Amino acid sequence: MSSQLRILLLGNGGREHTLAWKLAQSKLVDEIHVVPGNGGTAAVPKCRNVTSVSMDDHAALVKYAASNNLNFLVPGPEAPLVAGVADYFKEHLPSMKCFGPSKTAAQMEGSKTFSKDFMERHSIPTAEFKNFDSYEEALKYVEVVPYNIVIKADGLAAGKGVILPQNLDEAKAALKEIMLDKEFGDAGSSVVIEECLEGPEVSILSLSDGTSILSLPPAQDHKRIGDGDTGPNTGGMGTYAPTPLVSKAQLDEIDRTVLQPTIDGMKAEGFPFCGCLFTGLMLTERGPKVLEYNVRFGDPESQSCLPLLKSDLAELFVAACDGTLASKKVEISSDSSCTVVVAAGGYPGSYAKGTPMKVGSPNEQDGVYVFHAGTTLTGEGQWKTSGGRVIAATATGATLKEAVDKAYKGVGLIEFEGMQYRKDIAHRALK
Repeated sequence: MSSQLRILLLGNGGREHTLAWKLAQSKLVDEIHVVPGNGGTAAVPKCRNVTSVSMDDHAALVKYAASNNLNFLVPGPEAPLVAGVADYFKEHLPSMKCFGPSKTAAQMEGSKTFSKDFMERHSIPTAEFKNFDSYEEALKYVEVVPYNIVIKADGLAAGKGVILPQNLDEAKAALKEIMLDKEFGDAGSSVVIEECLEGPEVSILSLSDGTSILSLPPAQDHKRIGDGDTGPNTGGMGTYAPTPLVSKAQLDEIDRTVLQPTIDGMKAEGFPFCGCLFTGLMLTERGPKVLEYNVRFGDPESQSCLPLLKSDLAELFVAACDGTLASKKVEISSDSSCTVVVAAGGYPGSYAKGTPMKVGSPNEQDGVYVFHAGTTLTGEGQWKTSGGRVIAATATGATLKEAVDKAYKGVGLIEFEGMQYRKDIAHRALK
């Protein structure tokens, strides 16, 4: 590989804008081509948005990468990884390194039944569960199951395939919706029915080369649309990091009982994990338990965690691909960070697109950032909305309270009709 990285970054969310922003700061990075990108990546130095090829068309991506002398692939979202983009590049453009797992390793997110069976094989603490591909069998089970349950569609459902029924009728309705009505398409051909755990949730993003792990500060997401954790689930309405709800002793326990055994287990089974493993955990009275794995950076966790990273992200990505992560240290700021997501009116239901926006310039010197998600930049320089989660304000501060206050001031830079956001991000830590 030439010393300069010419990166192909896949995705168009807030996570990808944050990755582009962080990677562009590296002296190792020459250019970043973002497929398809958004209004935020369009304005990042060294970055260009590419809409002439589709993120799903692996052959076209390889052709584009080869003709533009790109040498490093960074898939942002889960869908291309689950579809095997890393394997395709390895076969058709072996000179290009990829920070992201193989198709088999991506099943840790792509199939909830696969990941639960994996946890059972490797004694990784998780909720009691049973997997079903038969609607009739699942129906029989919910009538006799001895604990409160969660029902999860097996496949990718954009973070919405998890249902918490309050009673037997709701459980039966959920099974019908997922398995018979195909509410989530093929993602619902099988389900996991598991024990409903209680306790605070925590997200940990860990870089891995297949052997070693380096984790970013633990974050806490806010999944529900409404203040006080009310209303329907979303892809995530805001995060803060590090969360004080997890102690140093608990983090050490998570490393020892969850993260390292997960990486070791994948290696032992012949699909070592290179990329970012995002582990969602619940801190129960019986210790930390895994809720789910994701095989890529979180969104909006990345927006909170990456501004706290002082190390060169590109250097860490290269080390992960080269198997030399153990020789690297992650330098983390002692600050706290908070991200507030601004969504379109109506989200997570139906919402308008194409609404004109005003976005002021944040003072990055003062630790205030704006990360775009569902935005586009027109030829005339006008930003418009193009998604449900539109944009986010992030801030860092010496204390969590300072970071939260600055993030909400950052929201004041954003204006568009119908915008909605939670007013209580980090409320669990600031009680």
